[in-house]
Amino acid sequence: MQRDLKHRLNPALERIATYQVEGGQQAEVKLNQNESPFDVPMWLKEEIIGEFIREPWNRYPDILPYRGMKAYAGFLGISPDSVMMSNGSNEMLYTIFLAVLGSGRKVLIPDPSFSLYEKIALLLQSQIVSVPMHSSLDFDTDAILRAARDENVDFIVLSTPNNPTGKSLSLDEVRLIASSTDAIVLVDEAYIEFSRQHSALELIDELPNLVVLRTMSKALALAGIRIGFAIANPLLMAELAKPKIPFASGRLAEITLMHVLANYSLVSDAVSFILREREKLYRELLAIDGVEPFLSDTNFLVIRVRDAGTVFRALSSEGILVRNVSGYHLMENCLRFNVGLIEENQRLITKLRSL
Repeated sequence: MQRDLKHRLNPALERIATYQVEGGQQAEVKLNQNESPFDVPMWLKEEIIGEFIREPWNRYPDILPYRGMKAYAGFLGISPDSVMMSNGSNEMLYTIFLAVLGSGRKVLIPDPSFSLYEKIALLLQSQIVSVPMHSSLDFDTDAILRAARDENVDFIVLSTPNNPTGKSLSLDEVRLIASSTDAIVLVDEAYIEFSRQHSALELIDELPNLVVLRTMSKALALAGIRIGFAIANPLLMAELAKPKIPFASGRLAEITLMHVLANYSLVSDAVSFILREREKLYRELLAIDGVEPFLSDTNFLVIRVRDAGTVFRALSSEGILVRNVSGYHLMENCLRFNVGLIEENQRLITKLRSL
């Protein structure tokens, strides 16, 4: 006999949906997950595997991936004590939220932002203070400052450049927000390599309540390897590390990271290509009737169309997979797609013109 065990589960699950990607994760032209269009070259993969194959697979990795943390700290020019590596930045989000939030605590999240923030906060039975973006999808910095003060929040999460809007806060705005509160301020810089703004890393020594989040999934083209980082002053980092899952990052991730950082010109070249194509795509989108593109600070673009569902299905029928982000606040009839290869971008533009 089937028993109903819902009363034994976290009641927050009633308000949370299982993560899904509409349209799946396979397509001829796949532009829906903000990935790099460039894979790691085969010669570099062979170097990485050649080193990994000599590792002992029967032994646990280090409790924390110290080699990877030291390598990334050296790359950034900061102390390894300020760096923590994770199995993708999503794992780091869970770690930081666990360290800061709990029942009855308050987290300020600009709206719309990355959906995982709200999900983790709900799981931890925390109160979400939502601050809407402007209708242009830009951050409302004054409203963030007011809400942080009036609600006396414990935690502020700033995705900048922001997913899904593609907009950024300036470095001065981040400094103003973090310096005006004693809340922990997390600055998620998943797309910083594509931004016109300076990184908040410059503020780590100045602001003891600041944490910067990085991912290797976007500019570094390592979405399949799962590498993320948090950077903060050593005193704060020592506390944030306490709920960290031990042994979560394997040796392959560490070795891959070190080889890619040693060949960073590959990343720089890819970013330069993406930025050129982003500007070209934006200009072409401006010229299409019925399409309103938003200026982007990331590797993706957002457009507003008359009927996002119809356009999404029409593109999908042609083997072009984008993301329908119409469910987000202020983003009715909006679609999002990352910059692809030249021929992929052209297929997208051609189809949008025909619609």
